[in-house]
Amino acid sequence: MNNVAIAAIDLGKHSFHLHAQDDRGHELYRRKFNRAGLTRHLANLNPCTVVMEACGGAHFMAQHVAALGHSAKLIAPHLVRPYVKSNKNDFADAEAICEAATRPTMRFVPPKSQEQQALAMLNSTRDAFVKDRTATANRIHAALLEVGISLAPGFKSINGLEVLLEEASFSDSIKSILRCLHEHFKYLNEQVKSLDKTVESQAAEDDLASRLMTMPCVGPITSSVLAAELGDGRQFKCGRGYSASIGLVPKQHSTGDKTVLLGISKRGDRNQRRLLIQCARVYLMHLDGQKGWLADWVRQLLAHHHSNHVVCALANKLARIAWAIAAHHTEFDAGPTAMNA
Repeated sequence: MNNVAIAAIDLGKHSFHLHAQDDRGHELYRRKFNRAGLTRHLANLNPCTVVMEACGGAHFMAQHVAALGHSAKLIAPHLVRPYVKSNKNDFADAEAICEAATRPTMRFVPPKSQEQQALAMLNSTRDAFVKDRTATANRIHAALLEVGISLAPGFKSINGLEVLLEEASFSDSIKSILRCLHEHFKYLNEQVKSLDKTVESQAAEDDLASRLMTMPCVGPITSSVLAAELGDGRQFKCGRGYSASIGLVPKQHSTGDKTVLLGISKRGDRNQRRLLIQCARVYLMHLDGQKGWLADWVRQLLAHHHSNHVVCALANKLARIAWAIAAHHTEFDAGPTAMNA
């Protein structure tokens, strides 16, 4: 066990399959552990590289592995899949992880700290409540339509539902169901408002998130999501690498000497891409009040391109700016023109 150079772990909820290799790439052993047994085994190993797929529980395990003195590396699952030989099973997956980790051009996912995990959980929980609130509102609108009542679109009309139910002539059983839905809607609405305040306070306290909010039209939600995923930005060589990782660069389909660029690739985390595109749309909506080099660049694009193309280009630019802020520990600078305006 002291000759282990790379230990690859196929993570599970209760069982963990480990594949160990020496520095020449020769298999030393493969074993199955429960969580406690894996911890004891890793504690007895000399410092080595421990590789895992970036899946559920991977960031916690990476923190735990680092605390034991090992070097933890995470690989995106879709980059491991080509290295699975023949039939798929847990030991074959662990061997494929080990094989992928030895590739010199392999891209790794940086392990998240607990602060980054907290920001990510906070935003995912808020998104879940927002979706549930919208779904509940739609159920209320649909149920009322079944009894001949058509409310105005949106959430505001639902606030007066209690008064409407008192005056309505349909059966008590239908009223009871609608009151239940209304109570659930009010609960979700309060949860969303509470989480909004929590996101604002967390973003203000986080160093990177607060610096990202110096970017135009980037608020607490977008900045906290980017801070949770970007970290220090060292996993990317440049801003284009980060932008490409979330699918904001053109998809290429070239052959020979013919270069063909298509629409944006839409790869990676769709949530980050969605937020940056929303920020870009808001920026275009308020372009008349924007000053500085970024505003001048957007106006030049609008003179020759459709607004949807400009939105994607601006979202790409914002992603690169976000990486520069994270990697160089700076803030957004709109230029002297914006300062004098």
